[in-house]
Amino acid sequence: KNTLLLLILFFVYSFSYSQTFDVYFNSGVDKEELKDYKGAILDYNKAIELNPSFADAYYNKGNVKVKLNDYKGAILDYNKAIELNPKDDALYTNRGSAKSDLEDYKGAILDYNIAIELNPKDADSYTNRGSAKANLHDLTGAILDYNKAIELNPKDDETYYIRGNAKGELKDYSGAILDFDKVIELTPGFVDAYFNRGIYKGVLGDYSGAVLDFDKIIKLNPKDAESYYNRGIYKARSGDINGYCLDLNKALELGYEEAYVLIKKNCK
Repeated sequence: KNTLLLLILFFVYSFSYSQTFDVYFNSGVDKEELKDYKGAILDYNKAIELNPSFADAYYNKGNVKVKLNDYKGAILDYNKAIELNPKDDALYTNRGSAKSDLEDYKGAILDYNIAIELNPKDADSYTNRGSAKANLHDLTGAILDYNKAIELNPKDDETYYIRGNAKGELKDYSGAILDFDKVIELTPGFVDAYFNRGIYKGVLGDYSGAVLDFDKIIKLNPKDAESYYNRGIYKARSGDINGYCLDLNKALELGYEEAYVLIKKNCK
């Protein structure tokens, strides 16, 4: 009878213990969704206090610290989560992102390497590793990673966009334009893709094409002073001096002071 009672008490205690740290963990998740990040951290800390081997609590706490821009603190939590669960590729991906935020790009690449080894089908790890390589001025290596990410996720407009930027830096302007074409096909309101495509069209001498891209930006955002300025420049190169002066005046009206010198020099 005593043995049976002890077993019952043990299972009741175990169940209650499990429920307690789960309650704090779930409360942390709820608070995180409500953007009560400090409250979420307190709950995750309590869950960890009750169950120090709870890797998910460290992982979530690290993610919250990233949202609070506490990247060093996040890395400490990811370190602990990795110690407890070294086969979870997401932990390495997130730690790599935190390292990138601290400009530790070499450390980030090492983490992305492990994440890719654990999960070769995760497009985000390739994209992130590519961005870290780009920050180390390895644009060719970055593009190879972006290529792989796009192969795995051909609908990711952001990866096409950053690959286009990398191609532009390598002066592959035609290749960059093709990537921005794809971004716009996937996301017709992606303003920065129109902007960069317009600039590269201008570099290649397609001034009318550049004007059309800045037309689109201004339609999406009629208060974009820089786009009026750039459209004016390409109108001038297309021979439309009146349109050039009108656009520069609009840019100046919207606060783009660089337009003043050109207006004074070239417009009545």
